[in-house]
Amino acid sequence: MKPSVRLASLEEIAPWRDLYRQSMNCQVLHDSLHPRAGWTQSYVFELGGAIAGYGSIAIAGPWKGMRVIFEFHVAPPYQTRVFDLFDALIQTSGATGIETQSNDKLLTVMLHALARNVETESIVFEDKLMTALQAPDARLVRREEPDKDWALIVNGEIAASGSILFHYNRPYGDVYMEVAEPFRRRGLGSYLVQELKRICYDMGSIPCARCNISNLASRKTLQKAGFVPCAHILKGIF
Repeated sequence: MKPSVRLASLEEIAPWRDLYRQSMNCQVLHDSLHPRAGWTQSYVFELGGAIAGYGSIAIAGPWKGMRVIFEFHVAPPYQTRVFDLFDALIQTSGATGIETQSNDKLLTVMLHALARNVETESIVFEDKLMTALQAPDARLVRREEPDKDWALIVNGEIAASGSILFHYNRPYGDVYMEVAEPFRRRGLGSYLVQELKRICYDMGSIPCARCNISNLASRKTLQKAGFVPCAHILKGIF
């Protein structure tokens, strides 16, 4: 039985994306791409007249000029045909590469089996430990600035700022922070991350984070605040 692949609307794949999120059971970094008009194209797979799953490619934003597969979901009864389905997706969509997080088992297998020049772009973190860090000289205040909703004030100056971004699938929130140069290496970054985690939980969300693989300072800051690495963002080309 030869699989067929056809273009599909976001509405058609919506229930399949719910199944995909359930199977992942974690933050999905590129979840917000679909609602952005013109950023993605999606396809459904059919075997014997039945829908077996779907795949989505990114075509705009950072992926402009490329056609990168970033979601690939196959229903369990059809997973013995995953390579056939993925090959049909590549041929129909004209995909040029893959980008995935390593805890996406199916797409990570496809990446390592079929792509070349595979590299890690960033590390994904999940919250595992509650911490009790202290910053007696710092005061946490609410702000009204995009992506910098919270700030630590030390001696009247903004020592660090950060936010919780909801470009992941709900209920996950991406904790983001930065520390001003004069205030670095004093533990303020980890303290701010700890407090942003607390705020995230108070909002009914689950904190998570990511950082560039070469950013050692950020990795240490996140880990000191109770985050642990759970995945890599991997990419490769065909």
